[in-house]
Parts: sequence; C-alpha cells; structure tokens
Amino acid sequence: MRLALHINDYSGLGAPHQMAPALARIARTAEDAGFARLSLTDHLWQISMLGEEYEPMLESYTTLGYLAGQTRSIELQTLVTAATYRPPGLLAKIVTTLDVLSEGRAWLGIGAGWNDEEATGLGLPFGPLGERYARLEETIKICRQMWSDSRDSFVGEHYQLASTLNSPQPPTRPGPRILVGGGGERVTLRLAAKYADAFNVFGGPDAGQKLTRLREHCAEIGRDADAIEKTAVLPYAGDGAGGVDGLLEELRRLHELGFTTVYSSVPDVATITPLETIGAKVIPEISGW
Repeated sequence: MRLALHINDYSGLGAPHQMAPALARIARTAEDAGFARLSLTDHLWQISMLGEEYEPMLESYTTLGYLAGQTRSIELQTLVTAATYRPPGLLAKIVTTLDVLSEGRAWLGIGAGWNDEEATGLGLPFGPLGERYARLEETIKICRQMWSDSRDSFVGEHYQLASTLNSPQPPTRPGPRILVGGGGERVTLRLAAKYADAFNVFGGPDAGQKLTRLREHCAEIGRDADAIEKTAVLPYAGDGAGGVDGLLEELRRLHELGFTTVYSSVPDVATITPLETIGAKVIPEISGW
C-alpha cells in the first residue's frame, strides 16, 4: 500500500509571500518521508466542509507546476479537477505541460464537479448533473486523443475541436495516468471502469461497496478490474483522534478491502512534524502490505 499527501487547506501557510516557501518545504518533506504522491484540491474558493469560502485557495495547476520544480520523484495531480472548469483541449495541454516539466510525474485527476456556488460565483461552466457527466466523458476522450499521435478533429455533443494537435507530447506514454474520482455508482464508476487507470472514493464505511460496484461495471464491459488502481481518501485526524495507531488501523481496513493507495490530508501540515512522523512510523509499515 502507498500513501499520498492531499493538500486542501492553505490557511496555515501564512501571508501570500510566505506560501511558496511553505509549500516547497511541505512537498520536499513529503517526498523525503516516502509519500508516493502529492495531490491538490481543485477549487477556487474554500469549501464549506473545511472552512469559510473567503479563506485562501490557490489555483491547482499553477501550484503543481511550481511544486514540480521543487521536487524530484513524487507524483503530482489534482484530486480532482471538475471537468467543466477548463475547456478539454486546454486541460489536456495543461496536464501535458505538467508531465513535461515534472519529467513524467503528472496524473489527470478528474470528476464531474459539484460546487455550483463556486462555479456560478466565478462565471465558470457548470450545468445539470447529466450534462456534467457527458462533458466528463468527452473530456477524457479528448485528453486521450491529444495524448496520441492523432491530429484529427473531435466532434462530440458538447465539444468540437478542429484538430487535437498537441506538441510536445507528454513523456508518460501512452499519456498521463487518469484517475476518475467520485462515488456515483451508476455513472462515475462506470466511467472509471471504462477509461480510468485509477479510481478514487471516500474511504468511509461504504468504500467496499464502491469497489464491488466498480468490479461489476468492469465485468459488464469485459475489462480486468485488477488493471485499475483502487484509491481512497482518508483524512488523518491527528493525535487527538487515535494518532498514528488509529491511522494504521484505518489503512489496514482499506487494504483488506482491496485499496492500494490512500490520499490523506494532514492537520497543521505546514509545521512539517506530522509528515515526518507518518514517514517514520506509518509508511514503512504499510509498504510491506
């Protein structure tokens, strides 16, 4: 099993001029501690589950590009991009650029999106859920086509591209790995079964049910479910909620269900100490699972 660091809160990083060096320290410490991946939330306002909407939030791909230059081996992605926030051709180009500049460490983490207040507030496309799912599928198809040698047009219901020329191509072949995030059993997991290299759900009590449903979708289309990496989100609550032993217990539960990578946010991550503690006590333990 592998552990990934997920950053979804920038409020502890200090004033704007202090954020860049703080993020660099966090990323380098996570890499040195043995975290396999670093993911960023792809929001433009803070979400209500974590704080107030006016709290600091950085644009994710700009931040990932910066962190690519601060690290050497840790994989980089969003968890996850709302498909409607960026035109698919531009998104494919952004992830390509991240893969080039990180020397093959970029993922495309993507989902249908859910934050209508954020999208409406900033004038971003959103639309009803069925439309967002359709746009998500077309976006994945466009990205895959742009990461091939094809320069053909793409004509879909929602997107029309005259040419999918993309130069340079990403060093990761046949393209950056695609993670589909979201727990919708009827559509999201079907899209993950069809297109994804990995899928991601919350690691709560119903995580096993999501995994079962993914396997069912794979069986329906004749795809080997073992070819898809199973990942989950599991926030680390800190010492006040079981500490390292509690985290290990939850990781063991997810491992027994069949999950192989877990994304965890860490409280007070800017202090670095929790990352070093997890790196010293948790990651060596789970690496043998």
